[in-house]
Amino acid sequence: MKINFSTATFKDFENIPGMNMMERADIYYDFLEFMKNNGHRYRLQNKTGCGSVMKVGTEDTTKEFISFVTSDYLGFTQHPKVKQAAIEGIEKYGTGTAATPLIGGYYSYHRDLEAKISSFFGRTQEEAVIFTTGYTTNSATLQILLQKEDIAIIDMAVHASVYEGCILTNRKTFPHNNLEALEHILKSSENQFRTKLVVIDGVYSQDGDIAPIEEIYKLVKKYNAYLMVDDVHGVGILGKTGRGTIENTGLLNKIDIITGTFSKTFGNLGGYVITNRTLANYIRFQSRQQIFSATTPPSTATGIIKAIELIDEEPHWRTKLWENINYFKKGLDDLGLNTGTTCSAVIPVKIGDPHITGDAGKMLLDRGIYTNPIIYPAVARKDARIRMSMTATHERDHLDKTLNAFEDINKKLHIAKK
Repeated sequence: MKINFSTATFKDFENIPGMNMMERADIYYDFLEFMKNNGHRYRLQNKTGCGSVMKVGTEDTTKEFISFVTSDYLGFTQHPKVKQAAIEGIEKYGTGTAATPLIGGYYSYHRDLEAKISSFFGRTQEEAVIFTTGYTTNSATLQILLQKEDIAIIDMAVHASVYEGCILTNRKTFPHNNLEALEHILKSSENQFRTKLVVIDGVYSQDGDIAPIEEIYKLVKKYNAYLMVDDVHGVGILGKTGRGTIENTGLLNKIDIITGTFSKTFGNLGGYVITNRTLANYIRFQSRQQIFSATTPPSTATGIIKAIELIDEEPHWRTKLWENINYFKKGLDDLGLNTGTTCSAVIPVKIGDPHITGDAGKMLLDRGIYTNPIIYPAVARKDARIRMSMTATHERDHLDKTLNAFEDINKKLHIAKK
């Protein structure tokens, strides 16, 4: 089978009929070489830590870029208090757990972190379970809670980890934020499954828009279902005190399951699920990822605990972030670029054509600006975009340089809205 590299996407190589695993790997390697030779590179090496400015390169070259590729929204990966807390964790406990939580790998700092993240959301009567990644949090939780007698009803724009978590159960998707379609599925599924779980994001990772959580919650309860909200891109950014998209709905204590990650706002690694104590213990003792996988090392846990505290102790980071978001989005909109429906720190410039999007990404790199061109299958084929994450550590000069670059690129590629 011959694949046209000039029009191919990553999806085309998942399964190629008639080719064994080595043959598929060989042709995919050739595709990556084709992409690299045409100026489109993936997995560039970051040679400094997360930040608004990063040194990036290959084995042979290094260049400084203004960076929009990390979700370190408040800059906590580099915060001196978070670093010091991580150092103290190593000094007290060492570098790892050396066992799974069930059989010797559960430490006092794990319990401290679980209590800290639960109380952060005001759910002191409930419990948290922590996982080594946010991705695993969703996939593991859903796999253990939902079986062949159950159904997951998911917004089609949820994270890939949710889709993976539904492999053992029935699954129906509804068009993004479409309440009418959601109600139709809930109504038609009402007496067919023992558990009906609706799964949504708080902030959606590609468009940066927000779920209508209040309306969805009402529908879920009307049809005797449960609701799980993954708010990885909302926590620390949205809400009166940074508790995310759920905070302003008054539903923080009512959502059945809240999941999230420590790798965005909290500047570290891991994930959490918060729910009632009985369900939390069921996940804790039944999830294979809890039973057979070592968990969070001490430096990670102690660093996260300090980052959670900083949300309240230093709210000026959130203020600065929103100043940057509003300034940068207005600049893009004034250029006639399509930023969609974003109302968060995720800011896309929607272009549509995947090849023009790739060219725009390359031109930005050439101008010293590191962004993420997002194409199919991460988004629909005709919905390619440059995706950027705003941080509190971006300076006005960084934003102005990027806006000027987009203005020049638009003159050459005509990416503004028609």
